[in-house]
Amino acid sequence: MNDEAKPDDHVNQDLATSDDNPSSVFARAIPRILRIMLVASLLLLAPAFWLYSWRGTIGFAAGATVSYINFLALTRGVEDLADRIVNRQSQEKGRKIVVRFLVRYGLVAVVAYAIFKTSALAFRGFLWGLCAPVAAMMIEAGFEAYAAFRK
Repeated sequence: MNDEAKPDDHVNQDLATSDDNPSSVFARAIPRILRIMLVASLLLLAPAFWLYSWRGTIGFAAGATVSYINFLALTRGVEDLADRIVNRQSQEKGRKIVVRFLVRYGLVAVVAYAIFKTSALAFRGFLWGLCAPVAAMMIEAGFEAYAAFRK
């Protein structure tokens, strides 16, 4: 058997395998999803401009930014909540976790309201920008499927 590394080995090492620890799979997937969100959002600025002009593009950028911040906060909140449940000696207060969850939705509501009052086109772009995590997770699922079937 040849012990030389294949060109795709770096991809396979980064992607999850079936025998990996679930927490390490999660830890590697989250940064990849965040990178994919950034790249996808930047690539989709041109179609947003083509469909909705500059107002829609600004709305899309605002939606993508809010969804990125929201995804980061969600990730941290889930980790803190899991730590709070598993580790009774946790320094994290339950009330603080709940307040952060509510602030996430407040941020979305405030930005959406401001954009909605300004421009309908910007609001449409904003709604599309909020879908950035969905696109990133679908791409991540494709990477995971590729890694699983590659074996």
